[in-house]
Amino acid sequence: MVFSSQIFVFYFLPVALVVYYALAKTHQRVRNLCLALLGYIFYGWANPKFIFLMFGTTFLDWTLSIVIAYNSWKFWKDWKPKLLELQPGERSKTQKSALAMSIISNLLMLGFFKYFNFFLDSYNGLMLTAGAQHLQWDTFFRVILPLGISFYTFQSLSYIIDVYRGDAKAMRNFIDFSCFVSMFPHLVAGPILKFSFLADQLEQRSLTMDKFARGAAFFMLGMGKKILLANPCGKVADLTFNSHSVHPFDAWFGAISYSFQIFIDFSAYSDMAIGLGLMFGFVFARNFDSPYRSSSITEFWRRWHISLSTWLREYLYIPLGGNRKGKVRTYVNLMATMLLGGLWHGASWNFVIWGGIHGSSLAAERGLGDNHPYFKLPKIVRGAVTYGIVLVGWVFFRANDLGNAVAYLGSMFGLGRHEASASLLPGLIYKPFYMIAFVLAAVAVWFVPDTWEWTQNLSKRKVVVCAAVFVVSIVVLVTQEYNPFIYFIF
Repeated sequence: MVFSSQIFVFYFLPVALVVYYALAKTHQRVRNLCLALLGYIFYGWANPKFIFLMFGTTFLDWTLSIVIAYNSWKFWKDWKPKLLELQPGERSKTQKSALAMSIISNLLMLGFFKYFNFFLDSYNGLMLTAGAQHLQWDTFFRVILPLGISFYTFQSLSYIIDVYRGDAKAMRNFIDFSCFVSMFPHLVAGPILKFSFLADQLEQRSLTMDKFARGAAFFMLGMGKKILLANPCGKVADLTFNSHSVHPFDAWFGAISYSFQIFIDFSAYSDMAIGLGLMFGFVFARNFDSPYRSSSITEFWRRWHISLSTWLREYLYIPLGGNRKGKVRTYVNLMATMLLGGLWHGASWNFVIWGGIHGSSLAAERGLGDNHPYFKLPKIVRGAVTYGIVLVGWVFFRANDLGNAVAYLGSMFGLGRHEASASLLPGLIYKPFYMIAFVLAAVAVWFVPDTWEWTQNLSKRKVVVCAAVFVVSIVVLVTQEYNPFIYFIF
């Protein structure tokens, strides 16, 4: 189930709100249990079997966090009313082994479900290239990727690492922790929230009219961005990237359309998640901050998918050594972090290359230093260069495979073959609806305040705008067939 679906908007969300607010005066843990159960229903709607996978991960990490907090595998013999936060310092073998067990089990699960098919195809391709077809692994077995597995795995990992570091207190009650992992607003597409950010809210939060109103505005605007802007741009991108032959202008139009789709779609889903969180009493962190207005790749990653870049920095880049071990090691750490970040997005060499583009750009900017003449150029020039690098990266991100990505880049720069079918494409992608959506998307991306800023002070005029956008988006949602969920591979 996804937010931009009729079943969610007309059935699941109204029922969830009625049930939750009926429990408004009950104990906080009752409401947490309600949210946890709603999360499992939401997650298991498409495939109930994956509920057991998420529950197993949640229960294992909760148990291991208790082991770390008590420093004992037999913690039940000394069950205390409250668990004290660990102080920074050396950890025992028991605590280290519990942390290792959590990390290994989570990564093995993520690796199996997300990368089994990728490594199998890569191995078979390598054997074919080497002329050793007899060594290929022929199997009918294929792994189905559970929805949102990367998001809830990263959240669960952040919890147990924070407990181990002493940055968070272990949760004694399984219901509260289960609510943190399975809360449906951020379950399948983020934001990836650190446990320490939500810990106090899980124990105490308020339901207010101001929160609900801003949350509803977030959700309405997010729905409008998704249905009215991202989907039309996505349709154009699909038509161009799936075409066997594309003229240069059409290729650029398709690539830019995809850059609009991926940002607006993702930020729209984050808007809806933040809005739903507010409607249920939670305040989530900002996840996007107009990233295409960046004048460097470094700035881009401060603005793009902020929760992921924060996670990668705190749980991967800094543990690798960050910038504390010299320039060369800093460049290596940046590249390693972005390569792994690319692979996190999907099981394909395209994503690795995408990560490499961003990693090498980050390293290059750090190597040039702030005083380099390039950084003295007008901001609009540096912004154009930054967007160009991001756009090239998006080609690898969107293309079906590496060959398709290279061919598409060739078409963008006039190096592709122009077949007769290329002349048919303009009639499909330059329709008035698509052109209007493209222009509005460009305006929204570069000139309009984002949802976070726009909803801080709601006036009657803004409420009317939100309601109108929502009504139009619902009408279009009911009538259109094209409504992709592009985060499934993540």
